[in-house]
Amino acid sequence: MSRQSIFSNIKGDLSSGLVVFLIAVPLCLGIALASGAPLFSGMIAGIVGGLVVGSLSGAQLSVSGPAAGLTAVVLAAITKMGAFDVFLLAVVIGGAMQLLLGLIKAGTVANYFPSNVIKGMLTAIGIIIILKQLPHAFGYDADSEGDFTFIQVDGDNSFSALLSAINHIDLGATLITVVSVLIILYWGKIPKLNVVPAPLVAVLVGIGLNGLFTATGSVLAVSASHLVSLPVADSFGSFIGQFTLPDFSAITNKEVWITGATIAIVASVETLLNVEATDKLDPLKRYTPPNRELKAQGVANIVSGMIGGLPVTSVIVRSSANINAGGRTKLATIVHGSLLLVCAALIPGLLNKIPLATLAAVLLVTGYKLCKISIFKEMFSNGKYQWVPFIVTVVAIVFTDLLIGIALGMTVSVFAILRGNIKSSYFFRKEKYKTGDSIRLELAQEVSFLNKASILLTLDHMPENTTVVIDASKTTYIDFDVLETIREFKDVKAPQKNITVILTGFKEVYKLPNTENISPEHHANVASGHVHTISTGNHEQLLKELQLN
Repeated sequence: MSRQSIFSNIKGDLSSGLVVFLIAVPLCLGIALASGAPLFSGMIAGIVGGLVVGSLSGAQLSVSGPAAGLTAVVLAAITKMGAFDVFLLAVVIGGAMQLLLGLIKAGTVANYFPSNVIKGMLTAIGIIIILKQLPHAFGYDADSEGDFTFIQVDGDNSFSALLSAINHIDLGATLITVVSVLIILYWGKIPKLNVVPAPLVAVLVGIGLNGLFTATGSVLAVSASHLVSLPVADSFGSFIGQFTLPDFSAITNKEVWITGATIAIVASVETLLNVEATDKLDPLKRYTPPNRELKAQGVANIVSGMIGGLPVTSVIVRSSANINAGGRTKLATIVHGSLLLVCAALIPGLLNKIPLATLAAVLLVTGYKLCKISIFKEMFSNGKYQWVPFIVTVVAIVFTDLLIGIALGMTVSVFAILRGNIKSSYFFRKEKYKTGDSIRLELAQEVSFLNKASILLTLDHMPENTTVVIDASKTTYIDFDVLETIREFKDVKAPQKNITVILTGFKEVYKLPNTENISPEHHANVASGHVHTISTGNHEQLLKELQLN
């Protein structure tokens, strides 16, 4: 991206970078805590995700950092290896593998993610954000920020935690949440005040309110357990000491390589999914080069592992918050990374005054925008082959995790595609097609094996004593199995029903024996009855055409 274009929205990007930074601090710390890693390793991953990925990636709005989807992998790996520095070597190896995947252009797999599954993922993330942040909004912080799994480490799940929160409501935190939500929703509607980002105002007001409660000895004062808890170094040397080098002596350890490969695969899939989802949220509808993204993520993971950070991926929570806050170029993610570095080094004590309730308010608004009722209405209006995979993806992600949910959604989506092609939308009611009719089938531009079943059903239900013209004049590709189906119908099945078959328009490479090269205009004169034209295009179009005949 050129220097001029990266600064084309400098005001909005600086504001958005600040908002994402505020959200990222507790998320980075929470993911590190849930992963069984040093707290500062989450901050390192956030810094690297902002600065390294932000500089190298072609994504304009995607924000990278430590990923909730990898917490189970990281926790298991650290436990098995027994040392965090050995795990860091696995992160470096995983990054090198990601870089290789980008170089061999493996990122093109992202082009095969169905849009209904991606929309389902976004909606599910929105629901999860709301479910996970409501306890923090009420001042119940038993589960760490950044834990997005259904079964929580504290024994609760996403729904039972809400009941627990109701029994442990902190009035001060709840009041700060309500005030923060109102500021976020209405601050920007005041023309002369919207020059300052509403989330920043909410954070400052939250700090101020809790400071007032504490100074006056009010029962509404929020305790330290409900505040951001960034590690505070007492000197520059101790700050540098929080960075850790990997243990290269473990290079021959088989578990290190297995963990590295696992990180590479999971991080790559999660990144491609999140980048695809972020592109769909982009108001300017820009496209992120997936292979460049994999290379950027690979370099970032190498760097993160080398200095003591957790694995990095693109993260949809921060990315969607970036878009909602007005970010339009990748300057926003670079600003967020820079702020993480500077503030962690210089003012960690000030950050530790931020109530988690205020940040929960910011995330609640973000979550709502991802799962509005209008999204469900849109998917239902697109037909069952769109909304069924969408709903399956939403439910599966909410009740399991991101990758399992996506896998189930993809499976159902593929099944829906197959079902759409196999479904007998070509079925002929014999009373509608009288003896002596001429029926012309126009093959689509590309006829794959997915069309075989529906074409077979169509041909098998042709009425007796008719003339069938199969027109391939617009077709550039025909699958071999489809050709075999047509050949069998022409040579075996049609004569048994006294059906005359005329093949026309087949290219030389696909031409069957006795193919007639007649003109389309001649079709109307093939039989004395009416000519019925059926196009073998997409399922919905065919259904409409058959209803008209």
